[in-house]
Amino acid sequence: MRIAKYFVVGGISALTDLVVFSVGVYLLHSPYLICGLIGFVTSTVVNYFLSVRFVFVSGVRFRRFTEVLLVFLVSSVGLLVNLLVLYFAIEDAGIEPVLAKIVATGTVFVWNYTARAYFVFVPARTLAQPGHEGDLGTR
Repeated sequence: MRIAKYFVVGGISALTDLVVFSVGVYLLHSPYLICGLIGFVTSTVVNYFLSVRFVFVSGVRFRRFTEVLLVFLVSSVGLLVNLLVLYFAIEDAGIEPVLAKIVATGTVFVWNYTARAYFVFVPARTLAQPGHEGDLGTR
C-alpha cells in the first residue's frame, strides 16, 4: 500500500519536475542541465511534504531537521543520476529533452523510494513491533 501511495506522490512530484524543466527549456530557452537542477530541487521539496503527509511517518527515526537533511542527501545522489542520464540521453543518444527528462526521472524513482523508505524513514515493519503505538507506517 505504501508503494502505491508513493507512486502517486512520485507522479505529482515528477509532473512538477517535468513542468519546471519544460518551461525552462522550451519557454525560457535556458540550458537543460540548469532546468534539470531547478526542476529536480523543486520536485524534491514537493515530494518531501507530500511524502510525510501521505506515505511515510516523519520524525520517528530522526529529528525533523536531520530528516530533511537526509532527504536532500539521498536526493543529491538522485540528482546526480538524473543529470547524468539527462546529459547522455540528449548529447549521446540525441533524445528530445522532455523525453530524456522522463527517462531520467523514471530511473531515479526506484532509488528515491528505496533510500527514503529504508534509510531516512523508519520502515513500517519496525513500527508494527511491540513498543510502538500501532502501525503508523501504513497511514
